[in-house]
Amino acid sequence: MEDLPPAAQRALKEAEQRRRAEQTNPQPESEVGGRGGKDPARYGDWEIDGRAIDF
Repeated sequence: MEDLPPAAQRALKEAEQRRRAEQTNPQPESEVGGRGGKDPARYGDWEIDGRAIDF
């Protein structure tokens, strides 16, 4: 790591800190009462009570 430029060394240290923070933080709670199935925002279609609503 000594042969890397200072900016690269800082980036590696920051990345290591982020990895450690992800390991110590618990996963977010899952949604309660969600619609289930595929994500409608990702697939561009909402279906509610038999109606499909496109964006």
